[in-house]
Amino acid sequence: MIEWLGMPVGASAHAVEVDRLMALVHWLMLVMFVGWSTYFTYVLVRFRRGRNPRASYHGVRSRWSTWAEAGVLVSEVVLLVFFAIPFWSRQVDALPAEQGSTVVRVVAEQFAWNVHYPGPDGVFGRTSSDLVSADNPLGLDRRDPAGRDDLTLVNELNLPVGRPAIIWLSTKDVIHSFALPQMRVKQDAIPGVLQPVWFTPSETGQWEIVCAQLCGLAHFRMRGIYRIQTPDEFQAWLAEEAKYLPAY
Repeated sequence: MIEWLGMPVGASAHAVEVDRLMALVHWLMLVMFVGWSTYFTYVLVRFRRGRNPRASYHGVRSRWSTWAEAGVLVSEVVLLVFFAIPFWSRQVDALPAEQGSTVVRVVAEQFAWNVHYPGPDGVFGRTSSDLVSADNPLGLDRRDPAGRDDLTLVNELNLPVGRPAIIWLSTKDVIHSFALPQMRVKQDAIPGVLQPVWFTPSETGQWEIVCAQLCGLAHFRMRGIYRIQTPDEFQAWLAEEAKYLPAY
């Protein structure tokens, strides 16, 4: 049914569970649509003016409508308690350890995605708003020993397949929404909030980073590229990017 919904390919470990939940929700919506449409049609015919010249205002007196509403309520509770909440607990509350994960900072701004890798030392360098410029949108202090090996890119995110990715999401200005449809990831970037997002890519490929929140007049061009690579390709990419770091 996911194909009928027009969903893109699922390329993360949790994509199957998200798709299953979405399919169940749409099945429930389909049953409700058919049920209420049938009832509406029945009422139009059963209580037409020719058969009931005088209006009656007492409403439905049988209990079947109450049972139908109760059934809908039970279905929604089942979806919430047995599917949505357990998934939320596993995917949001259970953040994996940074050791053994690929950790990246993504800082949104009008109208770009700034990507920050900590380098081989695994420590993000100091940043300061005083250092922000056109050439240094994150304000990274290259004089900080922890920041000398850091990589910064604009609208480009690379991650290895089969390894948990932890993205620390923030924004420099307004609310943005970081969306990776193939990873089944979408998270708002809120001013003043550092929000973790994590997933495990299961397929290699190249897709678009999308801003799913209207963020200004140039919202349409706030697009980036993210690539899921093999571990060897990812390490080779890191080594190639490190060649262009400034020397201190």
